[in-house]
Amino acid sequence: MPLAHISSQKRIQKGDLKEFETLFKCYYEPLCRYANSFVKDMDMAEELVQEFFYNYWKNRESITIQLSLKSYLYRSIRNSALRYLEHLAVRQRYADSVKASVSETDTLTPTDELELTELNRVIEDTLNQLPERCREIFTLSRFEGLKYHEIADALSISVKTVEANMAKALQLFRKNLQQYDRLAV
Repeated sequence: MPLAHISSQKRIQKGDLKEFETLFKCYYEPLCRYANSFVKDMDMAEELVQEFFYNYWKNRESITIQLSLKSYLYRSIRNSALRYLEHLAVRQRYADSVKASVSETDTLTPTDELELTELNRVIEDTLNQLPERCREIFTLSRFEGLKYHEIADALSISVKTVEANMAKALQLFRKNLQQYDRLAV
C-alpha cells in the first residue's frame, strides 16, 4: 500500500475530518461512475457512494484495510452495487410471484386490485423500515427460500443472529399488517 494511503488511513481512523474530506473529494466522482457502471442509474450510484462514505466515517476506528485504500474503496462500492442489484432482483421475483399467484382465468375486481396494491405497499414499506442486515436476512429466508443455517453460512454470522433478525422482521410485519387490517375494515 502506498505510504500516503497508509498515513491517510491512519489519520482518518484517528478522526481527522480534513483528511476524510480530501479522500471524499478525490474519490467521490470516480466511485460514482464506477457504481453507475453496475446499477445504470446515476442517482442510485451517488446514493451508494454517499452511504459508503457515511459508513466508512462512522466505522473508521474498526475498519482494517488489508490491501490499498483505493482497492478497499472500489471493492466496497462494487459490493454495495451488487447487493443493490440483488435487492432489485428479489423485488422483481416477488412481484412476479404475486402476479403468478393470480391465474389468468381469475379476474380481479377493482376493489381486489386496490387491496392487492395497498398490501404490496405495506409489505414494501415494512421491508424498507428494516435495518439493512435484517432486510437481507428476511429476503434470503422468505423470497430466496434459504434455511436459517444456509443464511448464517452465506453471511458468515451465527444461526442465533439469523433467528433474532427474523424475529425482529416478523414482529414488524405483524404490527404493520395488523394496522393495515384495521384500516381495511
